[in-house]
Amino acid sequence: MFYDFHIHSCLSPCSNDDMTPNNIAQMAYIKELDIIAVTDHNSLKQQRAVYDACAKVNIKVMFGVEIQTIEEVHVCCYFRTIDDCDIFQIWIDEKTNKIKNNELFFGKQIICDSDDTIIANEEYLLINSLNVTLNDCIDKVHECNGKVVLAHVLDRVNSVTHQLGFIPTDCKFDGLEVKNLNQMMIVKEKHPWIKDTFWFINSDAHQLIDISEKENAISSKEFEMFWGKTL
Repeated sequence: MFYDFHIHSCLSPCSNDDMTPNNIAQMAYIKELDIIAVTDHNSLKQQRAVYDACAKVNIKVMFGVEIQTIEEVHVCCYFRTIDDCDIFQIWIDEKTNKIKNNELFFGKQIICDSDDTIIANEEYLLINSLNVTLNDCIDKVHECNGKVVLAHVLDRVNSVTHQLGFIPTDCKFDGLEVKNLNQMMIVKEKHPWIKDTFWFINSDAHQLIDISEKENAISSKEFEMFWGKTL
């Protein structure tokens, strides 16, 4: 299955306003992807519309969100059911700093329905850190039956290696995100204790054109193994 598991919709203030659920689904269809995840900053409120839009073009969805922890580390958190998303969203709301968004400065935070009609604008700024540590975030994701992938682990900003200087040995992540195979080799060289994990190459797209091409694939068996099932 060709995938892209790190895409931002128009709910993320740093993303283009035309990153609506249907536009994302249509671009993924044009690029011949089989499965995607939309991972907006600190919010799962666009997930139902994304699922419905992707169903129209027969693209599978893994529910997701990109959390920023108190250490300013970005973590992609994934779920298999909308019910788990709803439970995790309640926790997000409890941990959110209630700072109102300034659309002129940060950008709009648009919530759409399955027809791309705007139904709300998120009031509170989504690109702040939640009041939660990296380890506590991971524990909560697992409690909600989710999986954790440390986002863009070699990026200069908001990666675990930039914010902490290294990947802690006690960090209970389920996978690591890199931009290419060369980055994967660098991470392995710097962290020889990492033996068995799942590696993902995603776009981190904030505009439609940046959604991944038909390049990176995961088999159905590997996908189920990621979720802790054996076939």
